[in-house]
Amino acid sequence: MMNSIIYLVPAMGIIGLLAMAIKSAWVNRQETGDANMTELAGYIAKGAMAFLVAEWKILSYFVVIAAVLLAWSGTLVPNSSPVIAISFVLGAVLSALAGYIGMNIATKANVRTTQAARTSLTKALSVSFTGGSVMGLGVAGLAVLGLGSLFIVFYQMFVGDGGAENETGMITALEVLAGFSLGAESIALFARVGGGIYTKAADVGADLVGKVEAGIPEDDVRNPATIADNVGDNVGDVAGMGADLFGSYVATILATMVLGQEIKSNDDFGGIAPILLPMILAGLGLIFSIIGMVFVKVKDDNGDVQGALNLGNWSSIILTGIASFFLVDYLLPESMVIRDYAFTKMQVFYSIILGLVVGALMSIITEYYTAMGKRPVMSIVRQSGTGHATNIIGGLSVGMESTVLPTLVLAAGIYGSYELAGLYGVAIAAAGMMATTAMQLAIDAFGPIADNAGGIAEMSQLPEEVRGRTDKLDAVGNTTAATGKGFAIASAALTSLALFAAFVGIAGIDAIDIYKAKVLAGLFVGGMIPFIFSSLAIAAVGRAAMDMVNEVRRQFREIPGIMEYKAKPEYEKCVEISTKASIREMMMPGAIALIVPIIVGFAFGPEVLGGLLAGVTVSGVLMGMFQSNAGGAWDNAKKSFEKGVVINGETYYKKSEPHKASVTGDTVGDPFKDTSGPSMNILIKLMSIVSLVIAPHIAVKKDGHGHGAPVPPQPAHIEQPVESTVSPAPPCAEDVVVYKY
Repeated sequence: MMNSIIYLVPAMGIIGLLAMAIKSAWVNRQETGDANMTELAGYIAKGAMAFLVAEWKILSYFVVIAAVLLAWSGTLVPNSSPVIAISFVLGAVLSALAGYIGMNIATKANVRTTQAARTSLTKALSVSFTGGSVMGLGVAGLAVLGLGSLFIVFYQMFVGDGGAENETGMITALEVLAGFSLGAESIALFARVGGGIYTKAADVGADLVGKVEAGIPEDDVRNPATIADNVGDNVGDVAGMGADLFGSYVATILATMVLGQEIKSNDDFGGIAPILLPMILAGLGLIFSIIGMVFVKVKDDNGDVQGALNLGNWSSIILTGIASFFLVDYLLPESMVIRDYAFTKMQVFYSIILGLVVGALMSIITEYYTAMGKRPVMSIVRQSGTGHATNIIGGLSVGMESTVLPTLVLAAGIYGSYELAGLYGVAIAAAGMMATTAMQLAIDAFGPIADNAGGIAEMSQLPEEVRGRTDKLDAVGNTTAATGKGFAIASAALTSLALFAAFVGIAGIDAIDIYKAKVLAGLFVGGMIPFIFSSLAIAAVGRAAMDMVNEVRRQFREIPGIMEYKAKPEYEKCVEISTKASIREMMMPGAIALIVPIIVGFAFGPEVLGGLLAGVTVSGVLMGMFQSNAGGAWDNAKKSFEKGVVINGETYYKKSEPHKASVTGDTVGDPFKDTSGPSMNILIKLMSIVSLVIAPHIAVKKDGHGHGAPVPPQPAHIEQPVESTVSPAPPCAEDVVVYKY
C-alpha cells in the first residue's frame, strides 16, 4: 500500500508543472506593445540572462568541488553514502532551474503587463499575477517532484523490503536526501545575495544620480542605470526569491521527514506514514494553490488589488487546512511517540493548523508594518517633514518595533506545536506553513513584474493613466514583497528548529548545555554571524553603488544630448558593473555560511556547534525581520508622496523637501530589504543543513567517549570488574577501573 501512495507525491508535482506550462503559454500569447516597448524589454531580458550565465559559471565550479568532497565523505562513516553527491547536484540544478523559470517568465510578463495596463487594471493584474503564478508553480512543482522521486529511489536503494524495520537503511536514505536540500540552499544563498547586490547597486545608483542630482524620474529613459535597475528586480526579487523559497520548501519537508523517521508508527503504510505526511501535505498545498489562483481578479480600475490577492491566499490556506484533517486521519495511527513524547494524530493535525495560522499572522503583521496608509509608514512620512535624519530615525524605529509581534507569534507557535506533538509537531507546523508556497510565491513574484511594467511605461513615455495603473500594482507589490519576506523568515525559524532537532538526534547528544564555557562561547559566535554577514552584504551594495554612481555621472558628463533625448545612454555599461560586482561580492558571505559550521563542528564537537546554531537562529530571525520590515516601510513612505501626503496641515508631493528625505530613507533601506534582510533565512537554514550533513562525522559515540573518539580496545578475556584496591587514587586516575584477569 505504501508503494502506491508514495507515487502520489511526484504525480502532484507533475500536475503543478503542467499548470505552470499552461499559464506560461497564456502569458506568451499576450501582446507586447509597440517596437519601443519591446526593445526596452529586450534590454532587460538580455541583462538578466547575462547575469544568470555569469553566476552559473562560477557556481558550477563550486557544485563540482562540493560534490566530489561529499562523495568522498560518504565513504567515511556509516549511515551515509557517496550517492549524497548526486543528490546534492540535483538539488543545486533544480534550485537554479527554479530561479531561471521565474526570471524567464518575469522578463516576458513585464512588457505584456505594461501593454495590458493600456486597456485596464483588470487585464494588467491578470497578466502580472499569472506571470507570478508560473514562478510559484514552477518552484513548488520542481520541489515536490524532485523530493518525491528521489525518496522513492533512495527508499528502494537503501531500505528495500525491510521497510521501517530497516532503521539503518532509512537513516542512510534520509541522510543522502539531505544532500538535495544542501544543494538547493547553497545555490539559493548565492542567488539571493548576488541578486540582492546586483539590484540594489543599480537601484541606489539610479536614485542618487537620476532622481536626487538630475531631478528626473526613477525609470526615466535618460537614466543610464534604469535598465540595470529593472534587470535587478528580476535577478534579485524573482530568480533570487525563487531559489530561496525552493530551498526553504525542500528544507522544511526534509526536516519533518528526518524527525518522522524517529517515530515508531504502527500504521498501514509500512511504518513510514510520519515520513510520507510532509511530502503529501506539500503536494496537496500545491494543488490547492492552483485552485486559489483562480480567485485573484478585480472587476475594474477601482478594484481592490490587495483584497484580490488576499482572497486567493486565504482560499488556498483554508482548503489546505481542511484537506490536512482527512490526510492525517487516513495516514497516521491513533497514537505515536517521539523521544519519549507521546501524542495523537489529531494533535498532529492541530499542529498543521497552528503552522498555517502562524504563517497567516506573520503576513498580516508584516503588511501592517509596511503598507501605505498604516500607522508605521505614516509615522515615517511625518518624520520626513523635518529632514533626512529624522526619516532615518523613524525607519529604524519602525523596523525594530516590527520584531515584537512576529517574535511573540513565532514563540507561541513553537511552544504550542511542541506541546501538541513534540518536535515532530514543530516540524509539521513548519510544513503546514510552507504547504501553500506556490501561492505565496505567486503573490511575491507579481510585485517585481508590476515594478518592471511601471518602469517600461515610464521609459516608453506612455499616457499618465497607464502609469497610474502600473503604480497601483507596484504599490501593492511592495507590500506583498515585504509580507513574502516575513513569511520566509517565519518558516526559516520553524524549519531551523526542526533541522536543529534532527541534528541533535544524529549527532548523538542529549542537550545543549550553555553552562559549559565552550558552548556559551559558540552561542555568542553564532549570534554574531548574522551581523557580520549583513555587514558584508550591505558594504558590497555600497561599493557597487559607488561604481554605479560614478558611471552614471560620467555618462551625463561625457555624452552630450542625453537630457534632451538626443543621445541614448550606454545602458550595457551599467549592467556590466552590477553583474561583475554582484558575482565578486557574493563569495565571502556565502563562504561564511558553508565553512563556519564545518570548522566549529570538527574542531569543538557537536554540542558547541549546537550552541552556534542556536545563536545564529535567534539573531538571524530578528535581524531578518528588522531589516526587511524597515526597508519595506521606508520604500512605501517614499511612494506615499506620489499621491500627496499631509504633514502638519500642508500637502507635499514628489520633488518636495520631505519627499527628498524619504528618497534618502528608501535608499538606505534598499540593501536592508532586498539584500541582507531576506538572506537571513537562507543563512540560518543553510548552516543547519550543513551541520546535519556533517553530523554523522562528528557524532558522539554511544559509549560516551566524546565526538569522534575511538572506543578503547578491550582484551578478549576480560572478566567482571572488581573494586579497586588502590587507595587513594590520584586525581588524574579517577575513572580508572582495575580488572581481575
